[in-house]
Amino acid sequence: MTRLADYFVVIGYDLDKRGGSEGQGRILQRFPEKDWEDNPFPQGIELFCQPNGWQLVPERKPPSFFVAVLTDINSERHYCACFTFWESVENPQKDVPSEADEDDSPDVLQPAQLYAPKSLVLVSRLDHTEVFRNCLSLIYTVHVDGLNVPMETVIGNLLTCIIPIAGGSQRTITLGAGDRQVIQTPLNDSLPVSGCSVAQLFRQLGIVNVLCIFCAVLTEHKILFLSSSYQRLTDACRALLAIMFPLKYSFTYVPILPGKLLEVLSTPTPFIIGVNSHFCLETQELLDVIIADLDGGTVTIPECVHISLLPEPLLHHTQTAISMVLDPELEVADHAFPPPSIQPSTLKIQDKEIRAVFLWLFAQLFQGYRWCLHIIRIHPEPVIRFHKAAFLGQRALAEDDFLMKVLDGMAFAGFVSERGPPYRPTDLFDDLIANQVERIRQETGNPQKVMKHIKELAEQLFKNENPYPAVAMHRVQRTAEIAHPRLPQTSFPLLDDVGVQLFIDHATAKLKTAPPVVKAELKGMVPSGPSLADIVDRNGNVLANSARRLEVVRNCITYIFDNKMLEAKKLMPAVLRALKGRTARMCLTQELNLHVLQNRAVLDDQQFDYIVRMMNCTLQDCSHMDEHGIAAALLPLVTAFCRKLGGGITQFAYSCVQEHMVWTNMQFWEAMFYSDVQKHIRTLYLENDEEGDTSNPEGENVGGQKQLSALELASEQSRLWPTLSKEQQQERVQKEESTVFSQAIHYANRMSYLLLPLDTSKNRLLRNTGLGDVESVSNSYVTNSIAGSMAGSYDTESGFEDAESSDVANSVVRFINRFVDKVCNESGVTNEHLKALHTMIPDIVQMHIETLEAVHRESKRLPPIQKPKLLRPTLLPGEEFVMDGMRVYLMADGREEATGAMGGPPLLPAEGAIFLTSYRLIFKGTPTDPLVGEQVVTRSFPIASFTKEKRISFNGSMDQFVQEGLQLRSCTFQLMKIAFDVEVASDLAEVFRKNLLKLRYPQHVQGTFAFTVGQSAKLEHKTKDKNQSLKTLSKNLVKTAKRTIGRPYMTRKKYSPPTWENRSSLQSEMDEDEISVSEEPDQSSLTLSSTIRSSDRQTMSNVVERACCRDYQRLGLGTLSSSLTRSKNEPFRISTVNRMYTVCRSYPGLLIVPQSIPDSTIQRISRCYRQNRFPVVCWRNPHTKAVLLRSAGLHAKGVVGFFKSPNAPSAGPSQADSTSLEQEKYLQAIISSMPSYSEASGRNTLSGFTSTHMSTSGKWGSIRGSGRLSTYNPDVGNRLAGKESPQANGGPTEAYFLRQQRAYLYIIGDKSQLKGGKQDTFQQWEVVPIEVFDIRQLKNSFKKLMKACVPSSSNDPNMIFHRCLEESEWMNLLHRVLQVSVLVVELLDNGSSVMVSLEDGWDVTTQVVSLVQLLSDPYYRTIDGFRLLVEKEWLSFGHRFSHRGARTLASQSSGFTPVFLQFLDCVHQIHLQFPMEFEFSQYYLKFLAYHYVSNRFRTFLLDSDYERIELGVLYEEKGERRNPQVYKSVWDYIDRLNKKTPIFFNYMFSPEEEEVLKPYSYISNLKVWDFYTEETLSEGPSFDWEVVRGRQEKPVEEAGERQETTAPKSQRRIVWPCYDSLSKVVPDAITKLLQDVQNLENELGQPTEKWKDTWDKTKTTQRAESRLESRHSFSSSLLMSSNLSHQRRSQGVYLQKSGVGSSINLALDCEVNATSTPASGRPRTSTLYSQFQSTESENRSFEGILHKRGALLKPWKPRWFVLDKTKHQLRYYETRQDKECKGVIELAEVESVIPGTPTMGAPKNIDEKAFFDLKTTKRVYNFCAQDSANAQLWMDSIQSCLSDA
Repeated sequence: MTRLADYFVVIGYDLDKRGGSEGQGRILQRFPEKDWEDNPFPQGIELFCQPNGWQLVPERKPPSFFVAVLTDINSERHYCACFTFWESVENPQKDVPSEADEDDSPDVLQPAQLYAPKSLVLVSRLDHTEVFRNCLSLIYTVHVDGLNVPMETVIGNLLTCIIPIAGGSQRTITLGAGDRQVIQTPLNDSLPVSGCSVAQLFRQLGIVNVLCIFCAVLTEHKILFLSSSYQRLTDACRALLAIMFPLKYSFTYVPILPGKLLEVLSTPTPFIIGVNSHFCLETQELLDVIIADLDGGTVTIPECVHISLLPEPLLHHTQTAISMVLDPELEVADHAFPPPSIQPSTLKIQDKEIRAVFLWLFAQLFQGYRWCLHIIRIHPEPVIRFHKAAFLGQRALAEDDFLMKVLDGMAFAGFVSERGPPYRPTDLFDDLIANQVERIRQETGNPQKVMKHIKELAEQLFKNENPYPAVAMHRVQRTAEIAHPRLPQTSFPLLDDVGVQLFIDHATAKLKTAPPVVKAELKGMVPSGPSLADIVDRNGNVLANSARRLEVVRNCITYIFDNKMLEAKKLMPAVLRALKGRTARMCLTQELNLHVLQNRAVLDDQQFDYIVRMMNCTLQDCSHMDEHGIAAALLPLVTAFCRKLGGGITQFAYSCVQEHMVWTNMQFWEAMFYSDVQKHIRTLYLENDEEGDTSNPEGENVGGQKQLSALELASEQSRLWPTLSKEQQQERVQKEESTVFSQAIHYANRMSYLLLPLDTSKNRLLRNTGLGDVESVSNSYVTNSIAGSMAGSYDTESGFEDAESSDVANSVVRFINRFVDKVCNESGVTNEHLKALHTMIPDIVQMHIETLEAVHRESKRLPPIQKPKLLRPTLLPGEEFVMDGMRVYLMADGREEATGAMGGPPLLPAEGAIFLTSYRLIFKGTPTDPLVGEQVVTRSFPIASFTKEKRISFNGSMDQFVQEGLQLRSCTFQLMKIAFDVEVASDLAEVFRKNLLKLRYPQHVQGTFAFTVGQSAKLEHKTKDKNQSLKTLSKNLVKTAKRTIGRPYMTRKKYSPPTWENRSSLQSEMDEDEISVSEEPDQSSLTLSSTIRSSDRQTMSNVVERACCRDYQRLGLGTLSSSLTRSKNEPFRISTVNRMYTVCRSYPGLLIVPQSIPDSTIQRISRCYRQNRFPVVCWRNPHTKAVLLRSAGLHAKGVVGFFKSPNAPSAGPSQADSTSLEQEKYLQAIISSMPSYSEASGRNTLSGFTSTHMSTSGKWGSIRGSGRLSTYNPDVGNRLAGKESPQANGGPTEAYFLRQQRAYLYIIGDKSQLKGGKQDTFQQWEVVPIEVFDIRQLKNSFKKLMKACVPSSSNDPNMIFHRCLEESEWMNLLHRVLQVSVLVVELLDNGSSVMVSLEDGWDVTTQVVSLVQLLSDPYYRTIDGFRLLVEKEWLSFGHRFSHRGARTLASQSSGFTPVFLQFLDCVHQIHLQFPMEFEFSQYYLKFLAYHYVSNRFRTFLLDSDYERIELGVLYEEKGERRNPQVYKSVWDYIDRLNKKTPIFFNYMFSPEEEEVLKPYSYISNLKVWDFYTEETLSEGPSFDWEVVRGRQEKPVEEAGERQETTAPKSQRRIVWPCYDSLSKVVPDAITKLLQDVQNLENELGQPTEKWKDTWDKTKTTQRAESRLESRHSFSSSLLMSSNLSHQRRSQGVYLQKSGVGSSINLALDCEVNATSTPASGRPRTSTLYSQFQSTESENRSFEGILHKRGALLKPWKPRWFVLDKTKHQLRYYETRQDKECKGVIELAEVESVIPGTPTMGAPKNIDEKAFFDLKTTKRVYNFCAQDSANAQLWMDSIQSCLSDA
């Protein structure tokens, strides 16, 4: 029972304090004067009566009523009902009359008349708005109508009215003025009373807005309501509180805020406040307040505020439910026959329905909350904590922002403390949670059922407020003022306080004597509802294959404890994968629990290691809040599992699993602590009950008791509490308190275990997220075996000093103290105990540090874990280890082959070691995947090819540590991503990096491997003199040459090197016997001055040999003939002008220049060219005698002079002019050397360029793009650039060429340099400006190409191979080089000479010149010829290999530029298009591509011959070779290898005489070179032959031994694309046959022949046979593609044309395309190449005409059928002559051939037996032959084909 009203107050306008703009109110009277003890008078009430401020107004306003809410210091709410009316003020200056009895005569209204507000206020703790309105209206009516009832009586009755708070009873009251009203109390005071306010709020703001505000309130945002009506503000706030039920709002709550207190709005805490719209401007600058305008229906959310909304399906369901309540017609709005109008319920009912929806919502949000309550004290008061993480985890809402915020909020804390206790009265919400959860879950999808449930709940809520049918008993007199508004009025009288006080005292006395009202105690046990575990996890977290995964986890643990380590190791990766799932992690903790006996499980080292790994993996995926309780379940286990170290010391698992966030999370420890306390308190009371309850048989009793949950037990204890004696109560309190205390000590220990790192001296504050503010240093766990080996390697400290460890200790002590303070205060531990704990904690920590010190010391002595044995790589002779193996993991990069993405188990990541040798960087190890653990993975690259390093770190890749790693790239298209093993100290990794860089960029080129190789061995062999002679050999050339060589004419003409024919035999002798060629000729015949010592003489002859004179001689470009007089008819001579390398450093010593140009001129000309590289001849076309020249571009100053018209008048013979004249002379001399020029018959019209040339079946690698002009076209020289449309195949148009005069010399120059040069029509030369790419472009392109072919990671969606390839523009650059080369070839072929003069003459020029010679001259397409080409054009002519390859420290900054690689790629492209023209294979090109960057040989090391001579390396290659294994020249190595194995030989080599190749150069015709993409992980790159071979042979022998003992093994082998070298596993047929021959020879004991001899023999017999046989019968003979001698080839072509059915199998089935028949003469190879990827090759086993029935509804048609046994096809053509195949039936798909029957539309008059059917897997073909015999023949032929297959 409580008072209806506590205070009645009259407040008026304070006329005394009128000054200023704002008036004030003052309390005129209040009753009772004295404050109630239980309820003090609220201060500041006058502000709330006039929230807009006290003001006088000129017109009287109607009386108003509203209820304001004030909150006192105990957060009790006081409802202030304010009734305000207006009284006239006579004379504002005069005081208000103070006597009550003074009746002023009413004045006539005048403008000066003002009205002042006066308020009657009731202050109550109850919220009965209507009752208050009635009571105050009554008082006002008594006053206005002057009823003869004493006002004091009315107020006295009002203040003494006592009513019940709740219980549903009706109480009738009367104030003694003839009135009567019924007060209805709610049934249950815990449910809010809302009237219609909720429905009203939804009408004002709309569903979405209210839901938004609702979520904002729950997540503690600030809410401000605006309205011009005060009562509406109060209602809206009341409604908001009502829908929050069962949560209660605990922040600032002011439904009506006075204008004077507006600054409250800037408070930092959340609030719900209402403000009159009058102040809306003042609210606009509030940045973080959500403003709801009730009058306008809008909600404004500031930008900086983010409201978390309800989790998704719930939000939608709630919205739907509310809209069904507010607008039930919505559902049937679209029905054709809508039911009679569905009216929404009345406002009152609607209000309850909406509240029911929110109740239903909360029931779903909080379902199962009682299962997450921890009861930590029962007596004297229950103390309850909520386990938030577990709740979120079980609801699978751990990520949900809204629920997280709600559970963290104050409202929920209040909810737990209010609803947590297990023994209390229950209400509607408790019932819902306990009994209706299942129903709600089942009905979710069904709107009708949901509505039904909501209506039921609404009914209960309505019942709560209106338990009885409404009784019409209200009778309150209303004032008549409403009828006569202008009624004259007296001011409100002063009342007699004594009279009122008497009333009050009287009532109080009566209350005291009245018997106390005994309210029935309704307490009971609160049911918990279904547990969360029963609610099936609907979010699909239970994986379909989880059972299998759990099985794997269980098996693995069983294997570990049964000591079956090998089995466990195999399962480990699967287990670690399975542990990503929650169920598997739970399973792990349960399984491990089974192996703990008496809180201890002692393991051996390996078991310990595995268990720790699994624990770490399990913890790694736990979030820091541990919502699934995994860390909680592991906590007891980490202190149970241990291993014995030496000296009686035990190491526990906790020292190895500390690196996880969860251990530093205070909330985790609290939740753990509380759940343990709950367990202990539960057992405490269970024991009590068992002791007391002896009558029961014990077993039964225990069984019954164990089922009780802690909450149920607590409820029972709370019920019994009042019945216990004081002593018993005291005893229980003490027991509980000491239980909590002992747990606190236990937890202080546990926390120190998990927070103190194993080595407190070193790892200062490892995981300081929770302990201090330092970032987590590492995330790796160091099991002590690893730590041991690690410490052994680089750390010798074993002990620690207190000072060092103290910072760790202090932070741990602080953390534990904070924890203890918090939990002990919450669970009511006494102060003495708390102090004891604080003194204990530092000791606990210190003790633990001491134990750890011993453990750490011992763990260092542990032998390291058994890691896989390090496999040592095979080294080359002379290669030495620089750093021994460091344990690393080779991680997968962006290439998919090795990771198993293309099928098969993943070979990477692999575990092994990285070795740094003087030559290579080698990784060797085994895959971590146990399924391929037996394989060996090798990846290596030469150090010299290393281009880029990058530090990286790997997360949780191998066993859960973050590893430091390196990513190393090499320009041999290799990438190593290595992660250092934990045992590798970081400084060791740093040493490795430095060594690598030191080896990569030596100070000088002599520091490279090619020079240092086998040096230790070398020094022992050689004497001092030997070394000296080597040096002198080179030095003397430079020093004494000036003395030795007299006049220029004294050249070494006497020496004539062996001609080409003899060279091969001589070469082989030389190789065998190591004889130097220079000693062959007779010494006396050399006419060198006698001053040359023999060593120098040898040097000179070497110059002759080296300068590729052999080649010049072969080309007839000038000889060193034996007579002194030079034959005058030779146009060119070999000049020795550069013999001292004085004219041009980068040119060779001997050069070919025109006969007529003296050396002195050359020296002058050379100055016009960059780097002095003047034009020299490098090749001559044997037919047209056109020559190819190379030079650098002109210096800028020379350009204009060079192109000036010679007739232009010049100011005088300046230096520049004379030079340009000499230049012209030089060019003229070259032109006059051409036979076509010297025949002065004016045949300039290119008559040779006949139509035969024009139609060479598309061999043009066209300069013009098909139909679009290429980049070169615009300025291709005015004679060359035909303006008419280019021919289809890209050749220049014929008519145009015949019409135009042809230039004798074309100069290919750089477009950018040739600006301003005028062309002279009379000159015989012409400049073709082209755009070349610069070196930077090439460098960038190569970088991008490497990234495309060897990406570093696979997860970048932009890094698609083809896109990256295109972006690199590598193919584009190849296209340009090939295009220019083909242009030059074409010009030379047509009899014009060409001078290539681009950039410095050593990059692009070299590429173009070499390619031109390769395309034009078949000799360069042989192995020897190609070598000569490279030696001549690349080495002698000074391509800067060292500089472009960044070989030394000096060139490091310039970076790697693969000019030579680009050239090799071009050769590869040509090789692909003309595979029969090259003697060497593709492997040969790859071999060179690898070794030109590898630094294994000296061949490609320096920048020019001059540098090579200076270093003395040019001529030692042939000389003494003491160490037979160490090759200095790559060519020697290739020769040697080529003798042993045909790896470099191309079996399809079958060259045409004098064939000029003109490849296609369009990008669409180019292929990516597989050198860039392939890799063999089993052996590493195959280009270091010794290493690879050595590895190959061993397994074979072992296999042989094994086979004898075991059962016969299968011959099958699994071949992985990126692991095995396919050419080894599946060699080509010819290699295999050669191998077989060799094996047979071995078996027969014959000396084995060299493969080349065998091959040549086979070839000659093959030729002989083919000559003997007749033309038609040789189809059966074995044809090796490469010996199609010339005549055979052409024969084959004619056979095909004549259509005779013989099967000549041309190489690779290349056939003649019908469109490109040669015009006349013998067909060129080009005809064979025309379409290399053939569609059909014509192998016709049987052919003839058959009628075939078309597909459905098509007629029968005759077709020419060809049965091809070789291709296993049946093809058909329109006619016999037709070359286009109409269709193919694959015989592989044929199931049967059976006689058929004629069908509709079959050919007439044909024997029935002539029909037969061919049934394939896809359809049935119906055929009809001419007669039955023919049909039989066809059927037999097809049948025999099928049976052959």
